[in-house]
Amino acid sequence: MLNHSFVHIPTIGLATERKFWTSGIKTMEEFIQSPPAFLKPARQQTVGKHIQMSINKMQSGEARYFCDNLPTKEQWRLFREYQDSTAYIDIETTGIGGYGDIITTIALYDGKEIKHYINGKNLDEFRHDIMEYKVIVTYNGKTFDVPFIEKYLGISIEHAHLDLRYILKGLGYSGGLKSCEQQLGIGRTGCLEDVDGYFAVLLWYDYKKKRKEKSLETLLAYNIQDVLSLEHLMITAYNQRIGGIPLKIKPLKPGSPPANPFVPDLPTINRIKKESWLF
Repeated sequence: MLNHSFVHIPTIGLATERKFWTSGIKTMEEFIQSPPAFLKPARQQTVGKHIQMSINKMQSGEARYFCDNLPTKEQWRLFREYQDSTAYIDIETTGIGGYGDIITTIALYDGKEIKHYINGKNLDEFRHDIMEYKVIVTYNGKTFDVPFIEKYLGISIEHAHLDLRYILKGLGYSGGLKSCEQQLGIGRTGCLEDVDGYFAVLLWYDYKKKRKEKSLETLLAYNIQDVLSLEHLMITAYNQRIGGIPLKIKPLKPGSPPANPFVPDLPTINRIKKESWLF
């Protein structure tokens, strides 16, 4: 889809882009070969320079360039070209980022391999591992996950960032991650249905204070399930968006994620529910 895009070019909006497509210019290369006659020569030259720059950026794999220049509602377009260099990430914390709040675990999935990071064990490894990717996909990560990670780990995450909260909202799906999953027919089965962000905090404290390994394993199962869902949602959203484009673009195939390496423990979940006055 990215090679069919022109709205990242200064002065080119969605209406002009569609005019390119209907006039037979459907790729950036086609514009270079035969600029549209409805543009004045001076503008043809100016737009052509930006398009040639974009072609060069694509060839060198500079995803951030397109993320910075595409309209926010159109940033989904870069996903296909950089799918193999995308990391789906999600964090669990003890709060919303106030004094004393910490990151407890981070889950990362790149379409092939699942990685997880635990506070007090290997959390610092995330600093290095995330730099292997060019694009990150989150749900509400622009507001929460990324700022929290940057502050807590003291790093700068300058990747192209696709936040599914906004991509899905543009398709008419809103609410939290689980709500969007349900609206798209992706239900969570088993005991993770009752686990949410607050319960994840209880799991962490149960692990730290009582040394309950089953609590940590359940927390990781929940955290990792989130990133596995992100891939499914991103591919679904991409395919729905190209369905509204008047071009023949092949949909992406559904992902084939590996099994979650952690299994939630139902007795642990039930025990914590009973011990917490909120349940």
